[in-house]
Amino acid sequence: MKNIDARPAKHDPQSPWAFSTRELRRRAGTMRTVSREIPAPGTSDGVIGIEGVFAVPEGAPVVLELSLEAVSEGVYVSGTASVELVGECSRCLDELTDERTVRIGELFAYPDSITEETTDADEIPRLVDDFVDVEQAVRDAVVLELPMAPLCREDCPGLCVECGGRKADLGPDHGHETLDPRWSALRERSSSD
Repeated sequence: MKNIDARPAKHDPQSPWAFSTRELRRRAGTMRTVSREIPAPGTSDGVIGIEGVFAVPEGAPVVLELSLEAVSEGVYVSGTASVELVGECSRCLDELTDERTVRIGELFAYPDSITEETTDADEIPRLVDDFVDVEQAVRDAVVLELPMAPLCREDCPGLCVECGGRKADLGPDHGHETLDPRWSALRERSSSD
């Protein structure tokens, strides 16, 4: 079994996802607001969303409007992340675009707090060197808001299983003749007469 260290590796303070909490000085009730626009990561860093289904395209802006509030056990980060999404309809495979604003609400535990001592490292994120890294919180919030099977419209008829054409474009009387293979000998005989 893999040993999980309760204290994650140091955050990169230069990361656009990292926010300093130093000015909060661990005084419960102290708050600051931050706004930031961050380019979405690409596939090498893991897209935000469900790759190949519905995700934030690489380089698209992720707009963060957050409040950082010192509480007794850590820093509570709340606010919104606004993203644009691209994907394809799960029935007809047409390209889809959408914009979503998702709510963020995450407690980052102080080092040596009771919360840090009583929870596993993967349960609650931690402050590292007075920084919070909100990337995983944003990813989680976006993924939870995504439909598992996105549709271009609720009544999308999908694709024809025989020819692969879009049923919406094919018309109501579209069909394919299917013969029972047991009748093939009779068909061959009638076509030769």
